[in-house]
Order: sequence, then C-alpha cells, then structure tokens
Amino acid sequence: MAKAVLTISSKNYGAWALRGWLMCKLAKLDFTEHVIPADDPAMKAEMLLLSASMRVPSLDHDGIHVWDTLAIGEYLNEIKPRAGLLPGDRKARAHCRAICGEMHSGFSALRGSLPMNIKGYFPGFKVWSRAQTDIDRIEAIWNECLQTYGGPYLFGPRPCLADAMFAPEVTRFVSYDVALDLPCVAYCETIMALPAMREWVAAAEAEPDEIDELDAEF
Repeated sequence: MAKAVLTISSKNYGAWALRGWLMCKLAKLDFTEHVIPADDPAMKAEMLLLSASMRVPSLDHDGIHVWDTLAIGEYLNEIKPRAGLLPGDRKARAHCRAICGEMHSGFSALRGSLPMNIKGYFPGFKVWSRAQTDIDRIEAIWNECLQTYGGPYLFGPRPCLADAMFAPEVTRFVSYDVALDLPCVAYCETIMALPAMREWVAAAEAEPDEIDELDAEF
C-alpha cells in the first residue's frame, strides 16, 4: 500500500493545515507531506481568502481522496480506531463532535482579528469585543471539558480530534498574549508540549519571513 499523502500549506500561517496534520500525527498514520508553495497563484488566492477551493488540508490514502478537516478526522477515526481520535463513550463522542463542529463553523471574529502566526509575538495586543466573545466561549468549552473528563486533554488522558481542532487557537493565544484563566493556561501548555506540536512549531519557525501579506486564516 502506498504511503498516505497530506497536502498542506504554510506551517506558520496554516490553521486548517495544522488541524489536519495533527490529526494524522495523533492517528499515527504513516504519511508524507505535500506542501503547496506560497507563490503558487491558486494557493495565494486561497491564503488571502479569495478562493473557496479548500485545497488544504487534503488527504490521499489507499486510493481515497478526502478534503475538509472534519472529514479527514472522521476518516482517520475509521481507519485507525485504536488511536482514540473520538471518545469511546457515546455521550462523550457526541460532545466531542459538537465542539469540533462549533470550531469548524464558528469563531469568525477570532479568526479575523487574531490570525495564526506562530513566529509572531504581540504582547499587550488589544482584543476587540467580538473577538473577546469568541475567546470567552472557547474558555467555557475548554473548562467544561477539562472538568467533565478530568484532563489534561479535552476528553481525558490522551489527545483527540477536539484537541487537534483547537490547537491553532492555542497558538493564537500564545502569539497574541491573550489572558486566560489558570486551567486554560495549563491546557495551552499541555498542547504546546506535545511532540507533534513541537515539530510543527520548529518547522513554522524555519519558514521564510517573506509571506507578510498572509496574516489571515486559511
């Protein structure tokens, strides 16, 4: 069987790319990366939110092509059930899917005003009210999950799809010096300490600095 191929974009700016990539890492899928260069015209259009092609992330595996981050997560759960990407308990599994869906479709104010930029650090960044509402909602989701399932990850002792979906928000909160309560600070530290996250951050920091116009969610 040919090795899976995950198509991604910039590791410094690519929030959706990070979600799909981290899901593959958590599933322990044997895959190679196909990185679309930033100077690709179609890729740049998507990065600047001028295109709805949703080329990244996308996964090719065993003759199957899967795009959209949630679809990739569900597919990985099917082929790697022992990875525990979704909780075993039906109630917890429904809860996990619900907050993943909320992350997938919501938080537009946060995305727009605090774009992912791992190499950036903006101490004292002023967060406007609508973005703060999104931050407050994420804190509420995290605290509910940590209290219900005992942490240190959102659904217990091992990371799952929900942690992958919220990983870009963790990087945002670090980059923009966002004030969080202590349980959420500890959760951010837990996510950033994951070996896969360390690998991603190291690669992001090694990217060239010339993509200055791409401070936007993609």
